[in-house]
Amino acid sequence: MKLTFWGAAQQVTGSMYLLELDGDYRILIDCGSDFESGKRALKENTPFPTALFPFEASGINLVLLTHAHIDHSGNIPNLYRDGYEGQVLCTDSTYALTAILLKDAAMLNQKRLNEINSANAQRKRKKGKKKDLPKDLYLEKQVREALENFVPLAFNRRFRVADNCVVTFIPAGHLLGAAHIMIEVWEEGKKKTIGFSGDIGRKGYPLLLDPGQLPQVDYLICETTYGNRVHEKGSTPELALADVIRRTCVDIPGRLIIPSFSIGRTQALLYTLNKLYNDHNLPPIKVFADSPLAMESSKVYQRNVRMLNREAREFNEDNESLFDFENLIYLESSDASRAVSNHAEPCIIISSSGMVQGGRVEYHVAQNISNPYCTILMIGYCAEGTLGWRLLNGQTTLRIRGKEEQVLANIEKIDVFSGHGDQEDLVAFVRQQSPEQLKQIFLVHGEKPSMDSFKNTLESVGYDNIEIPEKGQTFEL
Repeated sequence: MKLTFWGAAQQVTGSMYLLELDGDYRILIDCGSDFESGKRALKENTPFPTALFPFEASGINLVLLTHAHIDHSGNIPNLYRDGYEGQVLCTDSTYALTAILLKDAAMLNQKRLNEINSANAQRKRKKGKKKDLPKDLYLEKQVREALENFVPLAFNRRFRVADNCVVTFIPAGHLLGAAHIMIEVWEEGKKKTIGFSGDIGRKGYPLLLDPGQLPQVDYLICETTYGNRVHEKGSTPELALADVIRRTCVDIPGRLIIPSFSIGRTQALLYTLNKLYNDHNLPPIKVFADSPLAMESSKVYQRNVRMLNREAREFNEDNESLFDFENLIYLESSDASRAVSNHAEPCIIISSSGMVQGGRVEYHVAQNISNPYCTILMIGYCAEGTLGWRLLNGQTTLRIRGKEEQVLANIEKIDVFSGHGDQEDLVAFVRQQSPEQLKQIFLVHGEKPSMDSFKNTLESVGYDNIEIPEKGQTFEL
């Protein structure tokens, strides 16, 4: 049995791992979009890959999907386009959220394709060189084909996928439907077990179940997004958010902008705001949810209340809704989004994307970046180079939408809404495994400094034989 690391190897995005069993059976665990390799190729002036996948898509027998986020699911339509004919196994909620994300990505790809074709038409008239089409631009047809082959599975149920292979999905927290995946394989009369962490959530996170326990395995593939970081302690989401709102919208008649990812983070925010308004802890400040994607995702959460934690289920029963409250306004159209700039009262704007890179939130930040009565509240991870990262690093001027702006808005950060477990959560996850029985640990889905730090931490508590694979590296298990 061989395991090859084709994505999220010494970087965060592009999760994709190929497990090859004896008997010529190949399982792909996650098939995510890689947002970092292209940037690195441009920076280092190295050529882009000539093919999207480093293996024959038609040679894959099965895909297992840990959760819906695009860095785990985003290349699945391309896999079908390139010849894959098998199924995608995931939880029911992951299927529903993935459908929303992939359809949205296809729509954006169509716009990008139209722009490239228009530019190439102009180049042709001027006898210039055409720009090649990116290899990752799947469209609605490929999304439909992919979704037709998704097979939802229940949590904590063993499912035989081949004569010698059984898989089990275990709640991982992090996002509705997210799973750890355990794979049991029998080869030459011996049983081997492999555990994939997916993205590990936090205990007590709004709406979500706590991460479940992964049974003892022989080999563990563990994410390290926050392997060198510990979240702030001592405040609940309700207290932290209420404090910011009072200071920014009540004590002064200001405006609070919260860049937030549409799936997962926005639902946690709206649920927390609903609780605050129901408890009469806030005055009637308008809350604008500016993301059609978030609105569709909230419907999935609402339909799947039974999959949420006990507190969320009880709150929904008492209030008949997880998210809807009197002062909440969903902005569906672009015109409605832009019109919020004319709202004269204190307000809260929740808009994607969370890193202030693309999406409607860029417009809101551009309109308010020089407003000293505006606060921009960052609530999650921002990759290096993004507008969010630059705001967090104290830039006094910011080039946004082609214009240089002075940063006069207040920039704040809280991490109580981060959906990723921190170093302590990751250590707790690994310590579910006996050091004596665990044959090897592979660290993935993290920046290299985070991985190195987490490796040192694990070694200090008794774990050894820890690998930090490079992209394309293969291990015999």
